[in-house]
Amino acid sequence: MERDGLPAVAHLDEIFAAPRDGAATGFALAHLPAGRPVLWVQDRMAALETGRPHGRALHRFGVDPDRLVMVCARDARDVLWAMEEGLGCASMGAVIGEVWGDPAALDFTATRRLAMRAARSGTAAVLIRFSARANLSAARRRWRIAARPSFAHPYDPRAPGPPRWRAELFRARDLQPGLWEAGYDAKTHRLDLSAALSDPELAPPDARPRRAG
Repeated sequence: MERDGLPAVAHLDEIFAAPRDGAATGFALAHLPAGRPVLWVQDRMAALETGRPHGRALHRFGVDPDRLVMVCARDARDVLWAMEEGLGCASMGAVIGEVWGDPAALDFTATRRLAMRAARSGTAAVLIRFSARANLSAARRRWRIAARPSFAHPYDPRAPGPPRWRAELFRARDLQPGLWEAGYDAKTHRLDLSAALSDPELAPPDARPRRAG
């Protein structure tokens, strides 16, 4: 499913976020094809620090909780194994993995295996990295995501509105890197990257759009 200009091509996305920042989870959910089964794998530390996806939030992003397969793995090595197995299942709409920190098992070779399996199977893969460095990776797109105050609620100014993220695409093979204020429309299940981030207080000096290298 294409999400507002993001090509609907099976590949590996990598999303980086600060510890305990749920923005990465929301941004990953916004990428998912609505109505398809999803395999979600967490290592033990990620599960302890970030928790599990909530059913009501999943519905908001077009994901049926009854079609979500949750796996709590012992460590990053087991997360990668489960993701590869999931990407080999034709019925899966997407495979998501959450890994905490910089484990040795998650090296370039591991990401290359995931990327190749995703391309071969036609199933998208998303790797969420908490408290991690952006080391060498075979991911097609690499994001840095941070939470922003929600958009205004259409009916109640005191209630939380649609989610909003600060989204930096800092490396990509098929898109121009850049910095956006991203939103999500729950009615149409569309990820909106149309608003360029222009607030100088939010954009660091080295966050200008640049070519992928």
